[in-house]
Amino acid sequence: MKKLTMLVIGVFSMSNIIAQDIADALRYSENDIQGTARFRALSGAFGALGGDLSAINLNPAGSAIFSRSHSSLTLSNLNKDNDVRFFNGSSSSSDSKIDLNQAGAVFVFRNGNEEASWGKFALSIAYDKTSNYRDDWSASGVNTQSIDNYFLAYAQGRRLDEISAFPGETLEQAYQEIGSFYGYANQQAFLGYESFILEPEENNDENTLYFSNIAPGTFNQSYRYSATGYNGKIAFNAAAEYEDKLYLGINLNAHFINYERFTYFTESNSNEGSVVRNVNFDNSLLTSGNGFSFQLGAIFKVTNELRAGFTYDSPTWFTIFEETTQGIATSVEDIDGDFPVYITPNIVNVFPEYSLQSPGKLTGSLAYVFGDRGLLSFDYSRRNFKNIKFRPTSDAFFSSQNDIIDNVFKITNSYRIGGEYKFKQFSFRGGYRFEESPYEDDSFYGDLSGYSIGLGYNFGNFKLDLTYDQSEREVNNQLFSVGLTDSAVVNTKNSNVTLTLGFSI
Repeated sequence: MKKLTMLVIGVFSMSNIIAQDIADALRYSENDIQGTARFRALSGAFGALGGDLSAINLNPAGSAIFSRSHSSLTLSNLNKDNDVRFFNGSSSSSDSKIDLNQAGAVFVFRNGNEEASWGKFALSIAYDKTSNYRDDWSASGVNTQSIDNYFLAYAQGRRLDEISAFPGETLEQAYQEIGSFYGYANQQAFLGYESFILEPEENNDENTLYFSNIAPGTFNQSYRYSATGYNGKIAFNAAAEYEDKLYLGINLNAHFINYERFTYFTESNSNEGSVVRNVNFDNSLLTSGNGFSFQLGAIFKVTNELRAGFTYDSPTWFTIFEETTQGIATSVEDIDGDFPVYITPNIVNVFPEYSLQSPGKLTGSLAYVFGDRGLLSFDYSRRNFKNIKFRPTSDAFFSSQNDIIDNVFKITNSYRIGGEYKFKQFSFRGGYRFEESPYEDDSFYGDLSGYSIGLGYNFGNFKLDLTYDQSEREVNNQLFSVGLTDSAVVNTKNSNVTLTLGFSI
């Protein structure tokens, strides 16, 4: 029998481990519609309009539309409803949170020379949350594939002495040393071997072939996913107005990522011949990062009523840091009965920093303004998700992930339309948006559609805006990236109530 030992706590840097995959790349590359209540009420169709602090994050020329200096603060209540299907099981969950969604100010400077072509200049700084990672759901069902496939996928082809503890070495020490010398994949094989899920074909150091102690059959499985965090950016903006017809602007953006995820997988079976009856496997991930991007934008008044906008969003260049912890427990049956095995290393795997380049975007916009009565606006965006890149590209693993990205992702189109009608001090708003799936196979990761309605009241020097918006998307969430790659199908409905206070300064 393998001897169980006391916990060892340690933190170390690992030069060989790899845990990143295309799911991480997509998570940090996608942006949701966030921002002020007015911006959300029009479903983000603001590319040719400007005059809103969140619109500046869409088209940097929009700050020059302001006639006076302005600031705003936004709170939003996000409610997330998940309907989950996993084989013969189904479940649902709901979660809500109030959060600071946006804050910023724009300062307008008029040219004192009324004959000058450049009529006014604007400088602004604004914070916007671009993604909310808060999520919590559970899946359960009966599967014919076991978690042993995960550990076998990592173990096959690796020497036994590179995935097991040395004589006299604790499991915690072995887990740490294996990670330091051989990497993440060997650690996963180690967990499978030392928890008795795997057995070597030959019990010697040179062995590289393994079989499972879990017999084929059916498996009762459950999976818990819990995440928090966000992706945000601070935009530093400058814009100018030319001849009261052309507006030009630039944004320099500082991005930051904070993401925490915990998953807990359980499996049980009563299959004849199984040595291992129960498996509990937990994983935690902590991600932080920062990045930079820029935007160039223009708005042109074709007529007094008709406006056209164009925006180029550069790629975002991220530097990302990750830490993981994991543990496993099994129930093993032998001639003396069942006995438990616990491997809880309490070791923090500190990954080397890596770089991620998210794809750029092009946006074209049209808007028609009916004087003081209202407006209609339309935005079209095009983004090539094949341009997501892990760096350095010379790294063999990152190169393989980039090849997968090129095969599974595609160029996407998104459409946003919004309208506003004004009556005295009231503004009535509505919008609709549609975003194509970034995957070639949209049955794996569905399209997103959403709508919005809003109301605003102008008190003179300050404005109060309230919006409700909702979006929906269905995604197949793989339990693990290798081996046990079955998916829980999660249909997510996001509902937001957003309140913005804006005032002239």
